[in-house]
Amino acid sequence: MKEDLRHGLGIALSALVFLANYSPAARAAAQQVATLYDAEAGQTVETAAAAGARTLIPGGQAVGVALRTRGVMVVAKSTKEGAKSSLRVGDVIISVGGESVTSAQELSEHVNEENADEVTLGVQRGDKSLSVRVSTPVDASDGKRRLGVWVRDSTAGVGTLSYIDPAAGSYGALGHAIVDGDTGGMLEVSEGAIMRARVVGVTRGQSGKAGELKGSFLRENEQIGSLVYNSVYGIYGRMDAQPEDALYPQGLPVGTRSSVHTGEATIITTVDEDGPKEYKVEILRCFAQDEPSQKGMILRVTDERLLEKTGGIVQGMSGSPILQDGHIIGAVTHVYLSDAAQGYGMYIEWMLEQSDRLSGGEEAAA
Repeated sequence: MKEDLRHGLGIALSALVFLANYSPAARAAAQQVATLYDAEAGQTVETAAAAGARTLIPGGQAVGVALRTRGVMVVAKSTKEGAKSSLRVGDVIISVGGESVTSAQELSEHVNEENADEVTLGVQRGDKSLSVRVSTPVDASDGKRRLGVWVRDSTAGVGTLSYIDPAAGSYGALGHAIVDGDTGGMLEVSEGAIMRARVVGVTRGQSGKAGELKGSFLRENEQIGSLVYNSVYGIYGRMDAQPEDALYPQGLPVGTRSSVHTGEATIITTVDEDGPKEYKVEILRCFAQDEPSQKGMILRVTDERLLEKTGGIVQGMSGSPILQDGHIIGAVTHVYLSDAAQGYGMYIEWMLEQSDRLSGGEEAAA
């Protein structure tokens, strides 16, 4: 039976709603004493990492996400009469006539510099790299040559920070990929950043329709980290500045997936301008897993404060950290459309496998 659920983030992008084994370097770093600077107290404080346990600072803050894609993605074909193209929706255009392109503007410039009835494009189609000949008729309205497609080269929206790894200086957020709202394809990052954001409104979740957080960050434009890697299991990068409103600034130890159990737990999330707060949930079921999955546990919101404000889990809350027994154990990933109070969470170990790639020297591959 097809599950009736949606990514808990459904990140609002360009006015569209889109929805372990650690590396040796990270293991070694986790054994060291991690210290954080307490701005208020004006002193350093020792975290639980001193005892040998891997420690993360739980997030829950709303963050702005902005990225530029590698190449430009075809999101639609032109509806103009006579417009034809051998390109497909979801194709990523990497080059024109052997010249690389990084933006829609560069694409248009290269096509017109060629000034030919056909051009050769370097295209990524799924996992295949292709060379595609495409006609470029002249548009009578402005005299410019066109490919007959609509493309996108960047996107922006608001999501939730899951954790900061103080030993590695990295972070994880969202719990699932940023995808294109038109094609559903996962966006490959050329460059990007996360920024401080404010939640300025909430649309409550209802049966059959997911709710949504509304955020603002472009006005503030205060970068707090780089965005290096967009994966099925979230977004990851380097952290430049620790959020000042962390509920557990000294960190919490990581809870392994084998330690997670049914019963009481909490999530940290931001649903208004007052910043992150901790809310009660109940873990209804845990799944034994040997491979990464976005769906490791089923949880239900039980906190009346959150239910009253949002109806449960809404788009924008994906990535909210899940805590149990004094440990950080996972992050929210999906909401049931049929029951906004219920959704899925992913084990934190699967997210750490992704952020540990940064410590393991795989940053260039992102």
